[in-house]
Amino acid sequence: MILLESLLKKTRKYRLAWQAEADLHGRLKNIAHLLTGNFASAFIGLAGFALTARALGPADYGLLALSFAYTRGIERFVSFRSWQPLIKYGAKALQVGETDDLKALFKFGLLIDLATALAGWGLAVLIVLFAGPLFGISEEMSRFVLIYCAVLPFQVTGMPTAVMRLYGRFKIVAYGQVAASILRALLCLAGVYLGWGLFEFMLLWMASQICSSLNRTVWAFRELRKQGLTGVMWVPLGDIRTRFPGFWSFSLWTNMALIIQACAFEFDTLLVGYLADPGSAGLYHIAKRVAKIAQQAGEQVQAVLYPDLSRVWATEGIDEFRKTVSQTAWLLFAFGVCALVGAYLTIEWVLRVTAGPGFEAAATLVMVQFVAVIMFLCGRTLYSALLAMGHEKILLQSALLGGVLFLFTAIALIPRVGAVGANVAHIVMSGVWFVQMAIAYRRKLDTKR
Repeated sequence: MILLESLLKKTRKYRLAWQAEADLHGRLKNIAHLLTGNFASAFIGLAGFALTARALGPADYGLLALSFAYTRGIERFVSFRSWQPLIKYGAKALQVGETDDLKALFKFGLLIDLATALAGWGLAVLIVLFAGPLFGISEEMSRFVLIYCAVLPFQVTGMPTAVMRLYGRFKIVAYGQVAASILRALLCLAGVYLGWGLFEFMLLWMASQICSSLNRTVWAFRELRKQGLTGVMWVPLGDIRTRFPGFWSFSLWTNMALIIQACAFEFDTLLVGYLADPGSAGLYHIAKRVAKIAQQAGEQVQAVLYPDLSRVWATEGIDEFRKTVSQTAWLLFAFGVCALVGAYLTIEWVLRVTAGPGFEAAATLVMVQFVAVIMFLCGRTLYSALLAMGHEKILLQSALLGGVLFLFTAIALIPRVGAVGANVAHIVMSGVWFVQMAIAYRRKLDTKR
């Protein structure tokens, strides 16, 4: 009887403590929307990739994967990621009701997005034309890549991302991409039955990327009108440095850190294709797409966590800040471990049913990549925390060291052990990134006591 009463008291205590965590409830609700939409979109997208792989076979699919990876890598390399400074400075302007500052920020962010998108397209074309022959890239490969580069001028994502996150429209973001993924998968299924070849599937994937980007921009402007922010493109910018002190330095350091990481995550498929062969690149790309389903959890958590941590840090709520970071980190770690176990139990069957028997060899690559994903998930929380604390230079240092070690590890291992060498390189990079940020976070937080 006494034991039962004690158990009931503890249960009531934990229930009351859980009910008191209103901020955590809202954060988890938004994360749940993003994760649900992202997982659904990722699984459906994986089906689209699998249907494409089944229709084309490893060799032709490898060519498409390399074209996709190249344009994605260039996009990530030149992208200004304007959503980071727009959220940081936009949150302050939103709290004090400075609508003119908000309009100027969004206009400036959109102009930056357009400029970097065009610059990325020009850079991608020039690299193929001038560097392709030097590295022995075939004319057929160069031709397909040049055609695929046409998606780059339409990749405007920074400003739309900032708008939807600032105003908490996570549900629209989450389920809008699910609808787009369903449409793309249905078109891929139609392509399989119609006997489409490499060129037709390439046009399909290009069209899906372009339409997705345009759709995000349209939704962002609809949200701005809903919030009463009309005439955004007509507001004068003024002196950005005066209106938003530290805007350029914050943007520079954070973008350099993300560019280094983007190079590793986007150009790794190209590295496998160059140091091994297109078939290995195709297997690696499939494996990375599977692991990315879990990896996206960290990115979606950051989408919700970063604005919250920025507000808490501005009020100097150190205890709440520490608790929020700890809760989120453990949540992501547990999720990563569950994803690893789930992949271990089902990955061979999933690959056999979706991509086909020829892609079962990617199972080992998936398992190794999931180890890196767990480290990446935990590191994503620390990244958001250090970003909110204003220590963007530390983020650059950790990304630079991890990127250098990734490159050396990949170059050393891929020729010897094949595509799995790139997976091991990701483990090295994510591990170094996490450890360095964890040490910096602990030190910086101790100085605020």
